[in-house]
Amino acid sequence: MTNIQEIIDRIQMLDPLPSVATRILSLAERPDRSLSEIADLIAYEPSITANLLKFCNSAYLGLSRKVDSIHDAIPLLGLDHLVELVLVQSASVHLKTAQDGYGPAEGDLWRHAAYGAHVAQILAQKYKLLDNQHRVFTAALLKDIGKQILGRYSGFASEQINRLVQAQGYSFDEAEKRTIGMDHAELGAFIVEKWRFSDKMISIIRNHHLSDAAARDDLETVIVYLSDMICTLMGLGAGSDGMADRCSGEVLKRLNLTARDLHTIIAESTAQQRRIENLLEWASHSGRRCCG
Repeated sequence: MTNIQEIIDRIQMLDPLPSVATRILSLAERPDRSLSEIADLIAYEPSITANLLKFCNSAYLGLSRKVDSIHDAIPLLGLDHLVELVLVQSASVHLKTAQDGYGPAEGDLWRHAAYGAHVAQILAQKYKLLDNQHRVFTAALLKDIGKQILGRYSGFASEQINRLVQAQGYSFDEAEKRTIGMDHAELGAFIVEKWRFSDKMISIIRNHHLSDAAARDDLETVIVYLSDMICTLMGLGAGSDGMADRCSGEVLKRLNLTARDLHTIIAESTAQQRRIENLLEWASHSGRRCCG
């Protein structure tokens, strides 16, 4: 079994998210949030501002006029879209590379994260979590950040993990913990704690597979779990752990979701595929400049 402390120490190797991303997220969740305050935060980050304005003025968005400042961009994009752009751009550098032992090729984990965040946002709106949708979006985006570290160690154990999953019926996270000593959700919680995210965000990421029964009573955590399951059903870059995920009937009952509801959510996400892929392409090119 790998030395757990050695794995945790590897967190030091990860570049943190830009502080502006965490500050924007915190501010966006406040009921008394000010669009001007958020614009001011972004405006003092030259690389983020430059990349956002370039995106705003791209042919893809097709805005009716050129945007010369973040303050101009907010009324045209809307607060939700602007926060989404900053968070996706900030997270891209951590999720684009392939992870040995998990199966996904380069970019697949990143694609799964981005689509999962989009699905989580749809669910948050459906269940009227309007004040918390940015937190749900971010938790879904970063829920697998632990794979960035753990994947470097699981290559040697992948055969044993897959044997436990396929032959003995373990879930992937159970097999991961038995083989390595911890799962990627636990490590992800350590990472976002180091990045000074809220206790709530830490809890959602730690429990996004609902391994703790108490987490099944928390709507935000359940939504992040379900967004992961829906992306797996869509075949979107889940990697080898996706093969072991089982969409819980308990969760569907908790949210009063039917098979028809799931098909509707999948159809809505599919309809937004071009938008999400364009966002991924933009973030992929701009993330390294922003965060490196």
